[in-house]
This record gives sequence, C-alpha cells and structure tokens, in this order.
Amino acid sequence: MDYHELPYVTEGLPGTGGRIREICEDFIVEEIPAYEPEGTGEHLFVNLTRRGMNTRDISRQLAHLFELPYDSIGYAGLKDKQSVATQTYSVHTGALDRKTIDDLSVLISSELSVKVNWMGLHPRKIQSGHLKGNRFTINVTSLEVDADEGLRRANEIVEYLRRRGLPNFYGLQRVEKENTRRGLEIIKGRLKVRNRWLRRFLITSYIDLLCNEYLARRMETSTFYKLMQGDIAKKHTTGGLFIVEDAEAEQGRYDAGEISFTAPIYGPKMWMAEGPSGQLEQEILEDYDITLDELKRMKVRGSRRLGRLLPDIETRTTSRGLQLKFSLPKGAYATVVLREIMKTG
Repeated sequence: MDYHELPYVTEGLPGTGGRIREICEDFIVEEIPAYEPEGTGEHLFVNLTRRGMNTRDISRQLAHLFELPYDSIGYAGLKDKQSVATQTYSVHTGALDRKTIDDLSVLISSELSVKVNWMGLHPRKIQSGHLKGNRFTINVTSLEVDADEGLRRANEIVEYLRRRGLPNFYGLQRVEKENTRRGLEIIKGRLKVRNRWLRRFLITSYIDLLCNEYLARRMETSTFYKLMQGDIAKKHTTGGLFIVEDAEAEQGRYDAGEISFTAPIYGPKMWMAEGPSGQLEQEILEDYDITLDELKRMKVRGSRRLGRLLPDIETRTTSRGLQLKFSLPKGAYATVVLREIMKTG
C-alpha cells in the first residue's frame, strides 16, 4: 500500500492543514539516551546540537577532525538535515584526561559550527538503536484555518490519539515508492546494486512497506483496536514480549495502554505470531509474493516492531500557527503523528 493511501485512525476529524520545516527551528528533535557515559574508556561521547546538517554530515566531519576512519564514529539514529537536532556521537579516541576533553569541546564547537552540550568517556561505541526515543518540538505553520480553530481541531485529534493510539507506520522517507520498487527488484534478483549501504536501504524499504501493509490491514479489519489470538504483544514499561494466548483476558491491559501488539519486520529470524495473527502475517507474504528464503538470501534477519503509538502531545498556539510537543519511542516517526493532525496528504 502506498504511503499516501494509508488510513487515518481519526478519519472523521478534520485536520489543521499547514506546513512543517519552513525553517530548521520549526522541527526540533532531541535524543533520549539509553545510557550515560561511564566516565572511563576509549570512546568519547559528544552530545551536540546542530542546525541544517544531517547525522552523517556530522559523522564525516568528526572523522576528518580527529583523522579517524569513518567507522570510528558511532551514533544511535539518523536525524534529518532540515531540523535542529541534539544527539550523542561516540569517537574512538583512546584514553583522555579531563583537560584534554575540555579542550576538545572548544575545538569541536569551533570547527563544526555546533553547540557541544557535554562530553564523557565510555568503554564502548554507540551503536544504531542505542537510544530510548526522541523528544520533538514542532511548529505547524501556514494553517488552513485560524490558530484558535487549528488548536481546537488539534486537541480533538490529540485526545483521540491519547486514548486509542495510532499505528506505528514507517514514515514516507522510509517507504518512498521508487525505493520500495527497487527494493523488490533486488530481492527478486532482477536488479544489482553494488553499493552495500544503498542495497540494504532499498531492501529494508520494501520490508518496511510490508510492515505498513500489516498495520493498515489491522485498521481495515478493526483489529487495530483489539488484540488477536496469537499476537506477540509488548509491555510498554519493560519492553518484554509474549504470546497472547487469551486475547479476551488481555484486552483490558491493551485498553489501559499497558501492552500493545507488535507488527512484523519480516525475515527468517523474526518471531512469527500464531493463530489468526500469524495467518494475517502469512497472507501478506503471499499477497506480495515474498518468501522468507528470499529474504534470507538477502541476509535480512527480521524482528518485531511496536504496532501502536500512544503519544502524550502538548499543544499551544504561536504567532505562526501551532506548536506540538511529544516524545516517541525509538524507530517511530514524528511525521506519522503529524499526518493525523494535519491531514495534508
């Protein structure tokens, strides 16, 4: 299913319209770290705020500044260029003393044109996914209605999302139509892409499309709002996964926001759901003519993804429109929340 055809959970509620990212300061994102630096080790953690540069831009500049290979730099997640982003990088520098760290803070600030918030040492490199989530402060400008009406509409949608949640779709930047088409061609052996990073990105884009299809079908069959027998559910507090053996007995915890079902990220190592839930996962593979053996040949592993987001969103008017503040778990897309509120397509 194309991203622009994905259903809304708040279909009957009018959106605010508007635009995002008219300027970088309209999209502020801050990583929520999974852990703090221990104070010793060969990897220097650098928490910095940058504007108008993406994650890889900063990584390349840090590698050049320290005369290190690119893979000596670590980061937990990718942040967009058109934003003001705060995130932590690791630099494999070897052991450093406090004075050297202070000097390097000044050097990085001046050479990279960024704000260094703090630095510290840790024994290990930051790996992809080493974060709890992200905090967002986003301005929605050029509304199709006046600010007061925009706030009323936004609050009505926000209240619904708080109570019922919304699907944890992959954002448009992950499932752009041409990327998913090329990903399928690679999986089927009809297209060769030499660049390893690009090849993996295109394959993953197609797998992300299948995950979006799964979530859309749960909405269309009204099983987004209730657990299915055989679901693999996730506890929001601890992250623990378990098979739903009695959907009716667990529904109260689902309604209370304590647990949610998980969606498939297809691959041979994925924990497959059982019963009706597992049947739905298998139907999507069959409908899209994809096999786990094909994904295995592509060296795809597979995993599970939280199926439902329950964002707590703060709203207020500004001189330019609306401002929204909320946090999301790692891997979730702010634009998926915004599409429900704005409904601009």
